[in-house]
Amino acid sequence: MERRFDLDLVRVCAFGVLVLYHVGMYYVTWDWHVNRVPASPALEPFMLLSSPWRLSLLFLVSGAATTFLLGKRPHNFLGVRSWRLLVPLIFGMLVIVPPQAYYELLDSRYPGGYRDGYLAFWGRYLLGDGTFCDDDGCLSLPTWNHLWFVAYLWCYTVAAWVLARLAPAALDHASRLAAHAMSGIGVLAIPIALLATARMLLVGRFESTHGLVDDWFNHAQYFGVFLLGMLLARSEAPWSAMQSLRWIALVMAALSYGFIAWYFFGAGFNEGRSPPDWLRTTQRILWAVNQWSMIVAIFGFAYRFRSVDIRALGYLTLAVFPIYILHQTVIVIASQWLKPLAIRPALEGPLLATITLAACFGAYELIRRIRWLRPLFGLGQMPAESYSTKSESKQWGGA
Repeated sequence: MERRFDLDLVRVCAFGVLVLYHVGMYYVTWDWHVNRVPASPALEPFMLLSSPWRLSLLFLVSGAATTFLLGKRPHNFLGVRSWRLLVPLIFGMLVIVPPQAYYELLDSRYPGGYRDGYLAFWGRYLLGDGTFCDDDGCLSLPTWNHLWFVAYLWCYTVAAWVLARLAPAALDHASRLAAHAMSGIGVLAIPIALLATARMLLVGRFESTHGLVDDWFNHAQYFGVFLLGMLLARSEAPWSAMQSLRWIALVMAALSYGFIAWYFFGAGFNEGRSPPDWLRTTQRILWAVNQWSMIVAIFGFAYRFRSVDIRALGYLTLAVFPIYILHQTVIVIASQWLKPLAIRPALEGPLLATITLAACFGAYELIRRIRWLRPLFGLGQMPAESYSTKSESKQWGGA
């Protein structure tokens, strides 16, 4: 299979959106690890723009990349992928994530204040101390916070490996069926129907937890699009169809977003005024429409770059995983350091985003040059003679 630079481009841009989204989470009224006081709902309609499709897009790209990697290294695939995903996950839970829990504790979780300092907290974190509680519950320690994505991706990767080893003929047959069914309008209609069905059947029964063992609705949608990415990666026809339908998909995404924004921000529904069942069902269907039509639009517009090796793309493709591991901790720490300055949110937000990106890219420049740090952040062995982004940029596989 030839290298698909459009998939790399989409992955890099999607992680960029994710970083900005997490910066925004500090300022809105939605529950997060830390929140600015007073919080404001002003950004929430803009945050909602990417909520339906952002993570599904990443899992679909990861599924496609998994197909490429299985074709490249079928014998040691699982070992390599486990090393690249589980080592950063464990390191992240032990070292990178604890500051998030610490500042969450200082921000809202410990009435009367916590004065023992970070090192004392870290020791209790590693021991699984469950006594940091308030009226809303207790901190679950240790935790993976934003690294839930890595845990889920590893599980889906194992499932993909099992399918490829035990049922390769069935996988090939399913790929051919998917390519045939999605070579035209089916590339829009079929995934929307499946996602809408999953949402209507499961979203009211299974709360989103990111806890792996009880997160059945998220598994239905994320593992579903991961498998779809695996199947579609074997044929050009569905991607070409996405290019043909990109404008139609974009209009569908815009119209469905308009309804979703009205439903959540303009209709006046709240705990005391619930929407009627038919309207809630309509919202769930249109959420699925927005979720997939935006993905089709993104891949449709990116398809023209499938054979274009953009100069910076090799560097960014390698950088996104270490930056992903670091970014949320940087956001949490930097937001708390900026708090005493009492900067207006309109100025502080861009400053926080700039600090986050600068710190993450600076850390990446250090990580990629230190041999023992590289595996802790999902990077492969350091090239013997010179740092080459092209030789390594497929190593992570689109997580």
